[in-house]
Amino acid sequence: MKATGIVRRIDDLGRVVIPKELRRTLRIREGDPLEIFVNNDGEVIFKKYSPIGELGDFASDYAETLAKASGHGAVITDRDNIIAVSGVPKKELIEKPVSRELENIMNEKLTVTSENSRAVSVSEMTDKYSAGVVVPIISEGDTIGSVLFIMHDGERPSEVENKLAESAAGFLGKHMEG
Repeated sequence: MKATGIVRRIDDLGRVVIPKELRRTLRIREGDPLEIFVNNDGEVIFKKYSPIGELGDFASDYAETLAKASGHGAVITDRDNIIAVSGVPKKELIEKPVSRELENIMNEKLTVTSENSRAVSVSEMTDKYSAGVVVPIISEGDTIGSVLFIMHDGERPSEVENKLAESAAGFLGKHMEG
């Protein structure tokens, strides 16, 4: 664990303010869920909670099925990171932060295809991969992630890829609602 040198007091309602610089760096937005951990040394640790991240192996299996059905790389993200990849080298994308462009698409709850706009950068860490289809995963009215297909230069998604991504995002959103 790394010390920040920042000290905050708890107010009379038991609240602690997380400094703006940390919220921006860690991509913590108003309303984001934080999971609280405690250890035997009395440390309290806040960690961003990812409902899609809870799916783990299920998301990986789903991405694999999407990649086989479409013939394209398939990616499932939470709001901040890539959590499942199939059809492209996993080590290049798995657990990497999503691009700002992809984050904005999720925030706006937009479905984007490269038919009507340019391809979307997938990760901040590499410009090697672009999404031809991006569909936000919405659960209980909130965006919790996205489903996307990787397209190579000049490739355009067909109606099949669009419908597969929409179906997958709809299913995952309903699955998270319980």
